[in-house]
Amino acid sequence: MDLSTLFLIIIALAFGAYFLGFSRSYQIARPLGGISKLPALPTYYGFLMAIWALVPALLVLAIWLLLDDIIIRNLVVAELPQAVQALSSEKLSLVVNNIQNVASGAISADAVPAEYGLALEKLQQLNASGRIYLPLLSVLVLVIGGLLGLRLVRPSFHARLPVEKAFNVLLFLCSSIAIITTAGIVFSVIFESMRFFSMVPISEFLFGLEWSPQIAIRADQAGASGSFGMLPLFAGTMLISFLAMTIAVPVGLMSAIYLAEYADRRLRGIVKPALEILAGIPTVVYGFFAALTVAPFVRDAGAGIGLDVSSESALAAGLVMGIMIIPFVSSLSDDVINAVPQSLRDGSFGLGATKSETIRQVIIPAALPGIVGGVLLAVSRAIGETMIVVMAAGLAANLTANPLDAVTTVTVQIVTLLVGDQEFDSPKTLAAFALGLMLFVVTLSLNFIALHVVRKYREQYE
Repeated sequence: MDLSTLFLIIIALAFGAYFLGFSRSYQIARPLGGISKLPALPTYYGFLMAIWALVPALLVLAIWLLLDDIIIRNLVVAELPQAVQALSSEKLSLVVNNIQNVASGAISADAVPAEYGLALEKLQQLNASGRIYLPLLSVLVLVIGGLLGLRLVRPSFHARLPVEKAFNVLLFLCSSIAIITTAGIVFSVIFESMRFFSMVPISEFLFGLEWSPQIAIRADQAGASGSFGMLPLFAGTMLISFLAMTIAVPVGLMSAIYLAEYADRRLRGIVKPALEILAGIPTVVYGFFAALTVAPFVRDAGAGIGLDVSSESALAAGLVMGIMIIPFVSSLSDDVINAVPQSLRDGSFGLGATKSETIRQVIIPAALPGIVGGVLLAVSRAIGETMIVVMAAGLAANLTANPLDAVTTVTVQIVTLLVGDQEFDSPKTLAAFALGLMLFVVTLSLNFIALHVVRKYREQYE
């Protein structure tokens, strides 16, 4: 039995336990005069039984999956010849992987030597036993847990309290996933970045003016010593992001003001969904549009007035990225402006202010914290964009502030460094983690600045 089928069976049995507890509570309440005589509603007794049945079964399943590979690997390795067991961990893992592929039918049995036959037979036996014993053990634990939960369905037991505690624990675990995931990402990036900085000086990375992460394969190979200066990448990132925000912020904010304050309901119902369609277009489509339409137009327009414009320019990427980000700024700003209390508008009009003066001096200042949050989201979207830059701005790491030149960004280089089969013991590959760490620091700094601005204006208007 595969894992997905087993999981569905466990969920179905847990539902059965719920209905059993639900109906059992009605049975014990009938002689007492109805469910009003019970200390909790029947649904709580149903959830109590479902929890008692489901949680132990899922724990058994999780422990089995965590220990299964380790135990099976050790048992399979014990059946290998002594000479194979003495190999290094990397080579031994390769041998075990080949045996597992043969057992699963992915490759032919001729791919492994005949002396691995005992190990292969052992692995097949263990896999067959696991497919039998895991479902039986999980269902057995579920049934035992359900029976123990059934004993608690009685008039003297208050089922609501343990059920609410269980749901509080579940909500706490769900809320902790984001924190744990973020911490795991940060620590993994820091660990790999420290390995990179042990090979490349941090001063060269932070202040280097050239980016060429090519490492010589042979000692006599020339022209591939590697240069890991991040300044050209961050300069290209900031340049394209600035161009994008120059378009997205004014257009998005003005469209939000118009839709929230000037447009009637019928026009708003047409324009806002049409505007938000831009947010649903895949970035690869924007990339094709930038590479095939905008970039040639910018190049030809520049040549028409005597400017030397690269066929892959930061200006083309910034223009298209700005169009892509407009819905983020517009939609969030529109929601924030609509959330401003009507009493502020009425008070401004009562003092004799015009509509434009009310918008400039009352509504926008009151909505500024939310607008800053929307702009911050747009900036993060611009910094993290990859596809448009790859197709419209290219891969050239040029340290320039000229929007007509070809540039690249940090995210594009991270993707480039990690594409294909890579060995995570060379500066070329580990440089991607160092770039990710610097990008994380920059984004964190932007969040801190935006939080400071939001708190300042929130204290003023609340």
